[in-house]
Amino acid sequence: MDATPPSLFQIKGIREGLLITLGEASWEDLEAALIQNIDDQPAFFQGARMVLDVGLHDLRVAVLSELRDKLSERGISLWAVLSESPVTETTAQNLGLATRIAKPRPAELQSVPEAAPENAALWVRQTVRSGQRIAYSGNVVVLGDVNPGAEIIASGSVIVWGRLRGVVHAGAEGDEGALVCALELSPTQLRIAGEIAVSPKKEDKNRPEVARLKDGQLVAEPWQAN
Repeated sequence: MDATPPSLFQIKGIREGLLITLGEASWEDLEAALIQNIDDQPAFFQGARMVLDVGLHDLRVAVLSELRDKLSERGISLWAVLSESPVTETTAQNLGLATRIAKPRPAELQSVPEAAPENAALWVRQTVRSGQRIAYSGNVVVLGDVNPGAEIIASGSVIVWGRLRGVVHAGAEGDEGALVCALELSPTQLRIAGEIAVSPKKEDKNRPEVARLKDGQLVAEPWQAN
């Protein structure tokens, strides 16, 4: 089969970055599937800090170094390796990688699926705090604020039923029709598809607004029912 079984690994966003938990397949299959997934969704992984949970896999320095190099070439920093194997734990420590992280609270986890159906949406029923990073292949709806220092990346649109003051990238896979809507639109950085702005042109900061691409430029307008 050409498709990668989703059980090979799981990816979640945590305070420290991305947590990748590997399954029980061979290391060669797991590494190939992970790299392929990254190459399929580069915008979601660019600049990420990765925590890799390898379970019982015994990894020597050459193997783990090779993976770290592959990730680095793709703009990803491998900074921690979690393992139940003493061999792997020693390897990680010899490479200067962390082998322990703070246990994430459930509210800090957001799934990053390998693929999402068209018009799929991730509902986040809480404020996204500084240090949190949410990446989703679809639309993202936040019922709360997005604080400075928080980041949201979506292949579709981003809707914030609150104050948007962090970093947001909508249309991350090139969708120039993606929107960013918020009750208060004051992002640290706003990006739609390939266009980026620190503060888009806006008519009024005191009412709900929607940001979109118009003639290749990011603009913000009143968020109206139509």
